[in-house]
Amino acid sequence: MCFTPTCAATGAAAPMSAERRILLLRGVNVGGVTLPMAEFRAMLADLGMKNVRTHIQSGNAVFDDPQRDDPGPRIADALQARFGLSPELFLYSPARFAAICARNPFLAEAEADGARVHALFLARPAPLPDEAAALATTERLHLTDDALFLHAPDGIGRSKLFERLPRLLPVPQTARNWNTVRAILALAAA
Repeated sequence: MCFTPTCAATGAAAPMSAERRILLLRGVNVGGVTLPMAEFRAMLADLGMKNVRTHIQSGNAVFDDPQRDDPGPRIADALQARFGLSPELFLYSPARFAAICARNPFLAEAEADGARVHALFLARPAPLPDEAAALATTERLHLTDDALFLHAPDGIGRSKLFERLPRLLPVPQTARNWNTVRAILALAAA
């Protein structure tokens, strides 16, 4: 399923930039779901995408799409046909991605240690159940319509909150640590 985030105020599709796109895939290269990045880049190029770049092995891509339509359905179909995968896709224009990221209240903490600050990108606005606050020990949360920002000073490896967040938030989501977010923003700006 593809999620082109919508405007919370109007429900309309968020406008994309003329060509540049940021794509985040949920759940690839974890839990036995393998997607080689070189083959993923080749697939995107075969779909007509230009200047295709990926960052690490977790399904982050930046590319230019000369067709200027919503490439989500084409990408989803190609992932299924070529790799037998149906991950959730999150597509953003660089401006939209940057605007979402700018609402992170933990930027000072991210500057100190980007591995301890995370953004969970949401397919649509979602409420945060009270249970999330109860599970937080040292973690701090900030929910917006587009993302949940998490500062986990003790890391996420043993965090009961981080472990439960996918089930607590009733919408599709994908998480990235702040080091990855910064790298994606840099790729999109290049």
